[in-house]
Amino acid sequence: MLVCHCNLITEKEIEEAIIALLDENPWHLIVPAKVYHSLQKRGRCCGCFPNVVETIIRVTEHYHSRSEANEMDIVSHLDRVRGLRGQFGSRSHEGRKTGHRAA
Repeated sequence: MLVCHCNLITEKEIEEAIIALLDENPWHLIVPAKVYHSLQKRGRCCGCFPNVVETIIRVTEHYHSRSEANEMDIVSHLDRVRGLRGQFGSRSHEGRKTGHRAA
């Protein structure tokens, strides 16, 4: 599935980049800018960032559930990530205002 139309980045590419970042340091606080930087891309319209944040959370949860980390460490880390989601993403639909019309 194509996540970023501006840079033609697929969901699989984003997931692979997140896993590579987690392999480097499992407790990285991964944000869309880090993912795009690792892919040697830049956010252009940044409308895809809320979807990238959701992918980061999903992949990070799955990554840590397979690891042998302490359950309390995982919960604490993911709570921090969820707090950032509430602060920076998932409130708007791809950065568009309610009255946005394509045509």
